[in-house]
Amino acid sequence: MTHVPSLNSPVADGERPVRVGVVGVGVMGSNHARVLAGLPGAELVGVADPDTKQTEYVARALGCAAVSTVEELLDMGCDAITIAAPTHLHRDVALACIARGVHVLVEKPIASTVEEGDEIIAAAQAAGVTLMIGHVERFNPAVEAIKEAIRNEDILSIAITRVGPFPPRMSNVGIVIDLAVHDIDLIRYFTDSDIVEVQPQLSSAVAEREDIALLQFRTASGVLAHINTNWLTPFKARNVTVATRGKYVQGDLLTRQVTECFGFQPDGSYSMRHLSVGYAEPLRSELLAFLQAVRNGTHPPVTGEQGVTSLKIAIQCLTDRPPAVAPAKHKAPRAVAG
Repeated sequence: MTHVPSLNSPVADGERPVRVGVVGVGVMGSNHARVLAGLPGAELVGVADPDTKQTEYVARALGCAAVSTVEELLDMGCDAITIAAPTHLHRDVALACIARGVHVLVEKPIASTVEEGDEIIAAAQAAGVTLMIGHVERFNPAVEAIKEAIRNEDILSIAITRVGPFPPRMSNVGIVIDLAVHDIDLIRYFTDSDIVEVQPQLSSAVAEREDIALLQFRTASGVLAHINTNWLTPFKARNVTVATRGKYVQGDLLTRQVTECFGFQPDGSYSMRHLSVGYAEPLRSELLAFLQAVRNGTHPPVTGEQGVTSLKIAIQCLTDRPPAVAPAKHKAPRAVAG
């Protein structure tokens, strides 16, 4: 990565704010804009989205410009852009920004295909700009507490549950790309190891695309992991359990409570303690890390290569699925003899 002198030049008694724009102002993009508007060292220049009504609403609330296209936003002199547009637009928007020498944070997944993701990475490297992927769960304080608790431990297994009701927003992807990709990234993050075996079980119960996924993995380091995710549960749940040779760690990513079991005895007894978990909005921490990478010319916490790897594994879960089996026909209940 290269340093960016224009961003490191002093302004008054501090550094010049990084001029940032947001492309896409749906639920996630609106949150990007909200956080950026209040970040120290950042200036929210504007938001871009063809949905004029939503764009103007967000712009009025945050005191920035509203435009319809990424080109108009780039013409305002942005140093960096965060891309929260639909996945199928990521490649074109990212390449347009990179061609202008603008740093980019692309929401997960990096692109619709591995080839498009690789194209974004190559363009960013050639232009010498920062490319970061928005795997926001990495910045969840509970995830950070779990990561610290298992540091230097011999990890045996990881189980992740990420379930909830069917999302009201329309999506052009199923649950594997939309949700499970978070946990594929977390498995690689917790183990510091690549996933080498994938065993997926998928079903489409309500939606056109898969809305139930039971995914099993083995990492190069020998860790067994599984992900249980669906859009059929009436409430949200985000739970992680990690078993190591020395402890068992449970984390709730919503309540941000993390518990550690340790000191296992032959009689089955053990000790338990609640771990300290810091408080921070994950998206705020993520965007601060992005701005720091832009300013310092350092590698961001989630690189383009890491984003592509997680996408590749998610796509493998879709392509390596077992052949579909027709659902069994339910017989009428037997009459009760009277």
